[in-house]
Amino acid sequence: MKKHRKQKPIKRLAGPTALAALAGVAAAAVVLSVAELIGAFFTARATPLIALGSTFIDFTPPWMKDFAIATFGTNDKAALFVGMAVTILLLACVLGIVAYRNWALGVAGVLLMGAVIVASVVTRASVRPLDAIPSLIGTLAGLIVLRLLISRLWRMRQWPDMASDRAAKEPDRPATSRRAFFAATGVTAAASAIAATGGRLLSAASSSVAQARESLQLPAPATAAAPVPAGVQSAAPGVTPWLTPNNDFYRIDTALSVPEIDALDWELRIHGLVEQEVRLSFQDLLDAKLIESHVSLTCVSNPVGGNLAGNAKWMGMPIREVLKMARPKDGADMVLSTSVDGFSASTPLEVLQDDRGAMLAIGMNGEALPLDHGYPVRMVVPGLYGFVSATKWVVDLKVTRFADSKAYWTQRGWSERGPIKTMARVEVPKSFAKVPAGKVAIGGTAWAQTRGITKVEVQIDGGPWTEAVLSAEASVITWRQWSFDWEATPGPHYIKARATDASGEVQTEKRADPVPDGASGWQSVMVTVE
Repeated sequence: MKKHRKQKPIKRLAGPTALAALAGVAAAAVVLSVAELIGAFFTARATPLIALGSTFIDFTPPWMKDFAIATFGTNDKAALFVGMAVTILLLACVLGIVAYRNWALGVAGVLLMGAVIVASVVTRASVRPLDAIPSLIGTLAGLIVLRLLISRLWRMRQWPDMASDRAAKEPDRPATSRRAFFAATGVTAAASAIAATGGRLLSAASSSVAQARESLQLPAPATAAAPVPAGVQSAAPGVTPWLTPNNDFYRIDTALSVPEIDALDWELRIHGLVEQEVRLSFQDLLDAKLIESHVSLTCVSNPVGGNLAGNAKWMGMPIREVLKMARPKDGADMVLSTSVDGFSASTPLEVLQDDRGAMLAIGMNGEALPLDHGYPVRMVVPGLYGFVSATKWVVDLKVTRFADSKAYWTQRGWSERGPIKTMARVEVPKSFAKVPAGKVAIGGTAWAQTRGITKVEVQIDGGPWTEAVLSAEASVITWRQWSFDWEATPGPHYIKARATDASGEVQTEKRADPVPDGASGWQSVMVTVE
């Protein structure tokens, strides 16, 4: 008697979990792209990516910020966006899988993420409640797309398992459903890309700030910058230019999206512990007696030997003149400056009232401030790290006390006051460079803003310190370059440099991280002489 073989069930449709994850990614793309498109008609900070990124920065601990800047430098924001993209991708995959297995739980997850996005948007500075609309509509659109895609996967899952069902009509086959799923996902991805691109184009087209900046004609300063003496550039080839071009000037701030402020709408409020509250327009600054000077700025996150420093010619209104109008009250010892994006800095009051030339800058290297360096107005304060002084896109000055108010980074563990430390940087030869034996030019830059550099010394392989040749000094609020001729012999060598400022303070050998008040130590450069 012939035995009938039992038919083996066909394996279920391969990869439902992966397809569900793909559905989650497509839905997330819809959320972001729709919000980007609609957000073109709102403030730039109303888009989910900008709001989420800004919120992440707000809660970033000092050690993580220091790590990001040390690792990625001025590309820290790009690195943040990459990290956010990976995180969103993973979350989208998880939500897609959850929705496939339990729709109610998936909906709850999507709504929770939408709530987080909306909360990130509405808590940003200068954002109105209506600016949550792009995120709300984007979340709803993403939920609809997720439902459509997951429904297709459910229909595919319900296909019978037995081999006898292979005779089903072609349109009902799982393979056809799979193709329809991929087609729907592809259309969704394409539509998302078009929406996101359209949003960016609309945002660019609707912005007139860049064009207004280009056409702005700055007035001549009442006090022009002192002539730059001959010989400020280091004699060592390859040392950074003494005057930093705008495009090369470092940028470290908390703004993921560069604020675009119409100069005609800009206003600065000076209030707090003052006899008279003052409000200044951009025209008031243009009509004021402006000063111009070369000032070197340094970021507190700059590591030993780092490049987060620059030197430019700035023009603006002296802050001491602004404070004279407001007349600070007795007991005030700090000015809390706030940017349009919510960043704040605590600057000692006496520093803004002395003769160092702190200013509300409107010009940089002979042109209006670039957008990403604070247009239309920023603060420039010689001698202090930027986190306590160099507020960009500044809109508020509150005269107060250190005991009563805390600035953005002070709340996160950084110091209240940030005087710049004496520092020398070796720029040539680069670390791990290979150089020929014989005469080798060593050179770099040193700074001790408001004190000035009086000496730079070089040490080879732990030997005696030898004085380098200082380039000409433009002023005590700019950096000073140096050079040193070295008779190099074959083999590996270590080069160190240290600076001495006009107060007689020698740059300390003690290594310190940037947190909480700036890095310190001697830079060591290893080279191989062939």
